[in-house]
Amino acid sequence: MCGRYSIYESMDHYLKELAPQQLVINGYDLWAIDRYNVAPSTRVEIIRPVEGGLSVDKVRWGWSPFWAKGKRPDPINARVETVTSGKFFKQLWPNGRAIAPANGWFEWVKDPDDPKKKQPYYIRLKSQAPMFFGALAQVTPGLEPNDQDGYVIITAASDQGMVDIHDRRPLVLDPSVAREWLEPDLDPLRAEEIAKTLCRPTEDFEWFAVDRAVGNVRNQGAQLILPL
Repeated sequence: MCGRYSIYESMDHYLKELAPQQLVINGYDLWAIDRYNVAPSTRVEIIRPVEGGLSVDKVRWGWSPFWAKGKRPDPINARVETVTSGKFFKQLWPNGRAIAPANGWFEWVKDPDDPKKKQPYYIRLKSQAPMFFGALAQVTPGLEPNDQDGYVIITAASDQGMVDIHDRRPLVLDPSVAREWLEPDLDPLRAEEIAKTLCRPTEDFEWFAVDRAVGNVRNQGAQLILPL
């Protein structure tokens, strides 16, 4: 996890759930984002803390430190077990904390009768409320994209029934915890505690098989998240 996800409501929808009282210092579109199949290396909206409030930025999904550029594809995820202490994400932890809003994510499960085939599943909250993925991001202020910028989604180990779908899952935070995650002066030890202990429990989620069309990054549309 996680290699594809959806974000299809308007940004206003996510912000009202996340931080209705906080000031958003930059403009954002009020119409639906309509991204049902977000793939690595594409630019998509994230939310991050800045002086005076929150900022919504379209950032490329995937990031590497400057010394690792070109050696391999930019990672899109960061394991919670090592992100706070490893060398690779040292530049982003803990001051690069951000939130990637979403409606759900996809995982692929091998067909027991044919290992060459994989069945995609869509995972969302049972309430169908917005999700808030804990993330780390590098964002350079300015109107033009910067090649060094990007973000990664933090992942945790799956448990209970979800492990049958995949052994990893995104760090999904409750709205109140996500707000705390975005506090600029959050103590690094508290940030680490949030990342390692406050992922929403498995019982908050539901998952179901969806059409294999989601495997093609060019495909979009609400039909990709309909149960088979």
